[in-house]
Amino acid sequence: MESRTEPAEAEPEPAAAIRRPSPHSTAARPPLVRELLLVVGLFVVYKVGRQVADGHTAEAFRNANRVWDWERTLHLPGEGSVQGALLHSDTLVHLANTYYATVHFPATVAFLVWMYLRRPVHYVWARRVLAAVTAAALALHLTFPLAPPRLLATAGLVDTGQVYGPTVYGAHPATDEMANQFAAMPSLHFGWALMVAIGLIAATRSRLRWLWLLHPLLTLLVIVGTANHYWLDAIVATALLGIALAVIRLPRGAGVTEARGLVAADEAYDEADGAAGNSGGAGGAGEKESVPELVGARR
Repeated sequence: MESRTEPAEAEPEPAAAIRRPSPHSTAARPPLVRELLLVVGLFVVYKVGRQVADGHTAEAFRNANRVWDWERTLHLPGEGSVQGALLHSDTLVHLANTYYATVHFPATVAFLVWMYLRRPVHYVWARRVLAAVTAAALALHLTFPLAPPRLLATAGLVDTGQVYGPTVYGAHPATDEMANQFAAMPSLHFGWALMVAIGLIAATRSRLRWLWLLHPLLTLLVIVGTANHYWLDAIVATALLGIALAVIRLPRGAGVTEARGLVAADEAYDEADGAAGNSGGAGGAGEKESVPELVGARR
């Protein structure tokens, strides 16, 4: 007499072993290597472009006098009013110079890294906007070389970087091989800082997220107070950023989708956990009869 052995049913995976899905493992996040190449490539092109724009000393100073006159015509406050406040304290001036020299790139890189890891959809949008603003700024640097107010005798301002330190610029702009000092307009220091604030406000839901606007505000006071930029440099940067934001829109619903990522993950985990709990017990008839009681207890 033959006996047939039925294959044993596979035991359900314990709830503890069920892997909680990550809300950040999304197809919206672009490949890391490609992004690194894009960002580094953009930086290299920008640095090379700034060097190409160098050497227009006479034109840069003519444009500087024009910008100074335009600001007086528009009744903009003098840059000296901000610098005068800084010069009351050597420590304050040194801090402003340090902020100008060290915060610009690291803050922007940290912003992009965080967005890439935590808000991939927002990251793609922010990277595109920053690239567009940087490209437009480079075009202006090439077509409108501009000496900063610290080099303009008419302005009567102090080159705080050279006097108090630290500085990222050489003492002689015409022979500075590290940076083009005649690329004042627009101010990417301010344009990038403003985009960092806007991006973080758009990507987060905290009630305190508006405090990120302190970053571009402080940057504005620093770039003007250290006489590295005119007010108009920041105004033009704001206009370019506004145009980029109008053209490069954040995908509709991106904020809602990413903000609810954790909730969706928790719901998926709870469903998987519940399914494992219902099918992983003794499997007898008594267990099935207990289900209505549990359901009724939740009402």
